[in-house]
Formats: sequence, C-alpha cells, structure tokens
Amino acid sequence: MQAELIDVDLSPLSAAMERRADGALIVRSTERLADYPDKVTEKLEHWASVAPDRLFLAQRTPEGPWRKVTYGKALDQVRRIASSLLTRNLSSERPLAILSGNDIEQALIGLAAMYVGVPVAPISPAYSLISTDYEKLTRILAKLTPGLVFCANAALYAKAITAACDPALEIVATNGGGPRPTTDFQSLLASEVSPEIDRRHSAVGPDTVAKILFTSGSTGLPKGVINTQRMLCANQAMLTHWLQFSMAEPPTLLDWLPWHHTFGGNHNFNFALFTGGSLYIDAGKPTPAGIEETVRNLREISPTIYFNVPKAYEELVPRMEADEALRRSFFSRLRLLFYAGASLPPHVDDALAELGRQTIGGRILMVTSLGSTETAPAALSCNKETARPGLVGVPLPGIEMKLIETGGKLEARLRGPTITTGYWRDPAQTSAAFDEEGFYRLGDALKFARPGDPNGGFIFDGRISEDFKLATGTWVSVGPMRIRLITALAPFARDAVIAGHDRDDVTALVFPEIPACREFLGKAAEGFADADVLANPHLRVAIEERLSALASHSTGSSTRFARVLLMAEPASIDANEITDKGSLNQRAVLERRADLVAGLYADPPLPAAISAR
Repeated sequence: MQAELIDVDLSPLSAAMERRADGALIVRSTERLADYPDKVTEKLEHWASVAPDRLFLAQRTPEGPWRKVTYGKALDQVRRIASSLLTRNLSSERPLAILSGNDIEQALIGLAAMYVGVPVAPISPAYSLISTDYEKLTRILAKLTPGLVFCANAALYAKAITAACDPALEIVATNGGGPRPTTDFQSLLASEVSPEIDRRHSAVGPDTVAKILFTSGSTGLPKGVINTQRMLCANQAMLTHWLQFSMAEPPTLLDWLPWHHTFGGNHNFNFALFTGGSLYIDAGKPTPAGIEETVRNLREISPTIYFNVPKAYEELVPRMEADEALRRSFFSRLRLLFYAGASLPPHVDDALAELGRQTIGGRILMVTSLGSTETAPAALSCNKETARPGLVGVPLPGIEMKLIETGGKLEARLRGPTITTGYWRDPAQTSAAFDEEGFYRLGDALKFARPGDPNGGFIFDGRISEDFKLATGTWVSVGPMRIRLITALAPFARDAVIAGHDRDDVTALVFPEIPACREFLGKAAEGFADADVLANPHLRVAIEERLSALASHSTGSSTRFARVLLMAEPASIDANEITDKGSLNQRAVLERRADLVAGLYADPPLPAAISAR
C-alpha cells in the first residue's frame, strides 16, 4: 500500500536557467534571499532575550539523566568564557583548536571564541584517537598556529597532545589527567564579564572568520576551509526560508553528527540556534554497536526534524520494525526526515515510508541537499516535487550554479554569499578552487532529472575527479557505479573502490560489512577470523549471485563489474585510505593496494577474486 504523504510547510523552490554563448548553463534560484544577521552569536543574544528559559543544549550524563543548558544560561556562560579568552590574547592569527567530540563545553567555548572574533577550528578526534603517527594532527596544528587547545578529557588525548602540541601551548580540558598540566574548563566560567566584551563583539562582522574546518583531503594535509560569519548566517537564511515551518515551531533535534564536519557543526547546530530550537547531543553513531545509544535516546526524545546519514537510517529501520515503542516515539512529533553525505538506498526510503504509515498513518517527507564544506554547506535542496531518492533538488535562494560540460558530464560550479573565501594560509589551493568568474569548483557532476528543465531538479552524477576511461575509451562514472554495486551486494558491502583505468573491464575492491557476513553464515562463522569468514564458500556464492544479477542488467563494459575482491584489511586512516568521517579515499586505496588491483586483472585472476557469471 502506498503511504500518503503527511503535509509539511516547505517553501516552493524554483529556478531559472540561462544558456550562454560559450555553452555554459547558468541556473539561479528565483526566490529572494532574506536578510540575515552579521554574526551567528546575534541569534544567541536574541533567544536569550526573548526565550531565556527555553532549552538550547542537552547532553546525557554518565548516570543517565540529561544535563541541560537554556539560552539564557548559555549566553551568560559564553560571555564569561569569552572574557577569559581575551586575557590569553587569542586572535584571528591565534585561533582556538578543539580536539574532542561534541559536548556542551565544546559548544560554549566555540561560541565564546566567535563572540569576540576568534576563529574556531574543530579537528577530527580520529586524528588524535585512531591515528597512531599523529602526522595529520601535527601538520594541521603547525599550519593553524592556535593560541589555545581544548579537549574534553586530557588523559584520553594525552598521547596526541604530547606528540603534536607545542609544550608552551595551553591546554584547557573538562577533565584533567596525563603528564601535562592543563587548565580546568570550569575556571573559564569563573571569570567576570570584561567591559571589553561588548566592543569586541560589535567589531565582529560578516567578513570575520568564524571557523576553519579541515576537509579530509584526497592526498597529504587536509585543507583548512575558511568559514566566514557571512557564509554561516546566509546559509541559515536559506535553510529557514526553505524549512518555513521551523520558524513557527522551534524544532527539537537529536543529533550525533560531528561538529568538525560542516553537516553537524554548521548545518544542524546553527539550525537549532537560528530557529530557537533545542539540540539533544546524541552520543550514538551509525554502526551496529553505536546505534544502540541512538535507539536509547530516541525512546526518550521525539525529534521534530531528523537529520542523519543513510547508513544510520539503514541501522534504525530493522530496530523500529521490531520495536513499536521506539517507532512511536520516533514518529510522534516528526515533521521532516533529512539525509545527506551519501545516496539513500530506495529500499530504506520505502521501509521508512511503510513504518510511518503503520505508526502515524502516513509518510514523512524525506529530503536531501547538496553542498560541501566550502559552501557552508547547503547549496541545492529538494522541494516536495523533487524529494525522491537520487535527486538533490535545485539551487537555494542566493545561489548561482554554472554547469560546464566536462568529459560528457555537467560539472557544477557555485557562486553566492555562502561560498568560502579560500583555504587557510594556502593561496595556491585557493586560486585553484575558483574559475575565472569566481565560481567555486564543486567537483561534483549533475544531470537534469527532466532534460533541460531545472525545476525538475538535479541528480548527483558522481565526482569529476574519480571518473576514468576504459581501454576502449568509454567513460566509467564511478559515483553511480559504486552505488549500484553496494546496493546489489547488500547487506554484505559497506563500501567499495572502483578500478579499471585503461583496462578492459571494471572491477572493485569491496570493504565488507563483517557483522552482516557473520550473521548470514550463522554458526559457521563462530570463532573464525574475519579473513576466514570472507573466504567462506557459502558467502562467496551469495556474493557471486548478486554480482551476476547486476551484470545481467548492465548495458556494456562500462556498467558491468567483471570481478570484485573482498578486503579483509580495513582501510587505514594513517595511510590516508579513509577520511576522518569514514569515507574511502578512492585514489589512496588504489595506490596502496595496487598489487591487489593487478591481481584482479591477472590471467588467471587472484583465487580470492569473485567473478560475475
């Protein structure tokens, strides 16, 4: 039964298109971008004034209850912390670096730094806790030259601090420990509000650097993307124009997405702040183990908008199917579902629609958006007409998009108030990121959902830099091919890297979903190492059947996988194979595992290779 859509008040998004003499297509939103504040912290002051007792942030304590901070309390603490930071001579050249993950203290110290014009640089905890050589962290801090470093637990980060931080650099921690002296975070709250605070706050303007967010980087050092106050505020004006209902009903969010990424730290955190919403910090993650904490929280907190990545929805669906109380809590106040970061498998979208029908009698609208760290992030978003898997919508108000034909695809470039001014202390990378008209080179390819009609929405068509040609000269579109393969091999494949440059066939290195493989084999997998599980003939036959079925629907060599190889060795963050957000670095994996790729093309291929019939 088709679930009926439950209506939600979204602004109609529309676009107009101009075809230029040079062949470029210019697509612009026809909606006016509303006025927006000069700085993010104006919204903190606003809500502290009109709704001081409203919940702003909540975080579960180790004992179980939620620790809560209201807007009024948050502003008072932000001003006290900012006063303390002023005594340390932090500046635009000596920013605040944050090593640890989402928590109330990080939110407060980050807002305090921005309150007085000090850039905030949240750095992936993976560079401190998963990496073993600390090279990325060391190089990031050397380029950043922070005046202060914050982390939640000094003992947990002790090795990283010792390896990467200058001995003279002050470390502020919520919990001390380790061999190095630290400053107690609570001491920052004990400061009296300085008379200088208001002058420094008034000096913060649209061009002030608010954040430096480090991208994962395809090779070498991650790039520090400059995020100005204008970028962040303009993007929220776009989002609140689009999600109109959130202005009449302040949202309740439960969110795990990390604040060192633009999705969690800019899109979601600032959305709560700009709408006067309440943000519950979720300590869960979209992994088989981490999702249980999210489930625990969703049993207590009913979100009105739910932001997440597709993998999290995949993990949640079977748990909601088996737990009526969970799905009733999840759907009871829900107005909108949102995903980004990857494509949503259609079967997951269908399952969520059916769960909504069973629970509240209708389907909750699922939407997505397209952007990057350099675009603050949202640049294109879906309206009701384009809200279906695969479509990324149309440009938001204030955004101009240029489409250039490149290698048979349409490369997207963007211009507007939400686009970065460049990369931190990196003029060469900054220059390369923009074309001669000042459009940012997004690196993504798009195609029309309805040929020639921008209002039909656009479909993500892969990353320009990842595509390659076979020996026949035929282009392989890596992004869509990767999605097809992972979908076909579900639930056994977590991710895949596509190979075949200058070869006759397309192949892939598949990173397996080990728990799903073990569950499929049942007792036959008990006590065996991962490599032995992946070598099990029953699992190999199941994967071969799926691979062969996919091949039977292929239209030629560029859309057919000839062979795949299951990776028993996980991707390495130190070898740059995996980014801090868990996505694979296609180029680095292919380079590091070149011998395995060669084995897929050997005659005969590696014995471990699985071939399509």
